[in-house]
Amino acid sequence: MVQIILKAIIQVIILSKQQRIFQKTSHIHHTSPAQKNCLTCERSELEIEEVRLEEGQEQALRGEHLRAEYRSREEEPSGIWRGGFLNVNVSEVSFDEVHQLFSKDLDIEPGGHWRPKDCKPRWKVAVLIPFRNRHEHLPIFFLHLIPMLQKQRLEFAFYVIEQTGTQPFNRAMLFNVGFKEAMKDSVWDCVIFHDVDHLPENDRNYYGCGEMPRHFAAKLDKYMYILPYKEFFGGVSGLTVEQFGKINGFPNAFWGWGGEDDDLWNRVHYAGYNVTRPEGDLGKYKSIPHHHRGEVQFLGRYKLLRYSKERQYIDGLNNLLYTPKILVDRLYTNISVNLMPELAPIEDY
Repeated sequence: MVQIILKAIIQVIILSKQQRIFQKTSHIHHTSPAQKNCLTCERSELEIEEVRLEEGQEQALRGEHLRAEYRSREEEPSGIWRGGFLNVNVSEVSFDEVHQLFSKDLDIEPGGHWRPKDCKPRWKVAVLIPFRNRHEHLPIFFLHLIPMLQKQRLEFAFYVIEQTGTQPFNRAMLFNVGFKEAMKDSVWDCVIFHDVDHLPENDRNYYGCGEMPRHFAAKLDKYMYILPYKEFFGGVSGLTVEQFGKINGFPNAFWGWGGEDDDLWNRVHYAGYNVTRPEGDLGKYKSIPHHHRGEVQFLGRYKLLRYSKERQYIDGLNNLLYTPKILVDRLYTNISVNLMPELAPIEDY
């Protein structure tokens, strides 16, 4: 009798959550008779994302339901799927091998654009990857990310923003360029800002956006899977298109590595948002070993961070000029730009 009551309560919770998700997205995704399976993707999100229920008892019941779902899925022959945990392999692989592997998937369109055919996706996700001299990392990245995002039933495409020229690496400015170019390419509603050397260790780390900006890479192996500090926002983050526009994007003034993620954290909070993170082991990432290869550390970052609020709406998406060179590969769109400080002018760098 107790088990019957428990199952009934679980079903009520799940149905309630499904209804809330449907109501939340009904103004965006309209169901038609030809799309009768569109809620499949909504249910995929329900299974994958961690749900923060207010009542402790409901949380426990939902946790048991999710564990049961994934115990049943472990029996399915689905590649690297292992009940959520991924077999992360950082061994080098050639682009030819990766292209050959994914050439069998005819649903992948140029630029790495993929969408599920059996349902309407919960989110349309543009994955932006800042890049310079990491050619051995890209094939490893795609080898892991493409299957994961397909399992999550997301529509997605990859944009590699490559910095040319001799100026110090400007990760934040590359993200701004990538955002503007991705918005020209398609109608996205969620943007993932992703370092090329970060590989998720759990495919239940759902790459959709939410009401608040998301920090996906909460636990990095190079930091012993411990958050370095509360305001850490590096590695992999996600914002809706609306959120990113509201904060005026990343700052453009950080030449060299370090500081731009802290400035983004400040911008998010000045705009009235909070940052969410995956719970437990969902936010674990493995880093591909690398060196900064001559890239300099930005020594002026502390001064800029002190004036984050004053600079937010004069340095970002609204003062950015650039001339891109675009090449469309089967798995990604490559955007090459020669960045210089005068392309994002403000009075005081």
